[in-house]
Amino acid sequence: MAIRYLKICLVLCVAGLGLFYALQNLVNLEAVETFVATVLSMEGHAAYPNAFGPAVTSGALVWAAIAVILAGEFLVGLVSLKGAWDMFAARKADAARFNASKTFGVLGAGLALIVWFGLFSVIGGAYFQMWQTELGNASLAGSFQYLGAAGLVLLFVNQHDA
Repeated sequence: MAIRYLKICLVLCVAGLGLFYALQNLVNLEAVETFVATVLSMEGHAAYPNAFGPAVTSGALVWAAIAVILAGEFLVGLVSLKGAWDMFAARKADAARFNASKTFGVLGAGLALIVWFGLFSVIGGAYFQMWQTELGNASLAGSFQYLGAAGLVLLFVNQHDA
């Protein structure tokens, strides 16, 4: 039973990660716009000054990127909350029912990987080379912490309960 509660708590942590970052971004929207615009413009790239693809300088595309980031973070939070609720409701059930209740918990952690690995590491880090600036590098390092934690939660929660 303790393992079940631990899995529920870890899924709640993933929910908090998504919701807290989404809310922090909302209350700091002007700073978010500046940061995302800077990353997408590829400003300050001294180590690798040439890019194989274009920078993004359109205000509309910057806001589209912000919308995708916010939607992803909110989705991580809400799906993970649903997963934690489902798991909590099934905490005293047989193993088959508890295993079935983990769908949204696993999905929430998987979505966290898409947000912090796919959006930040792959697109931000690899394509937009955000590692070349101090602020971008700090954000990239943070995203690695989040994706690592979400990946561990995904693996642990997805383990079959007997």
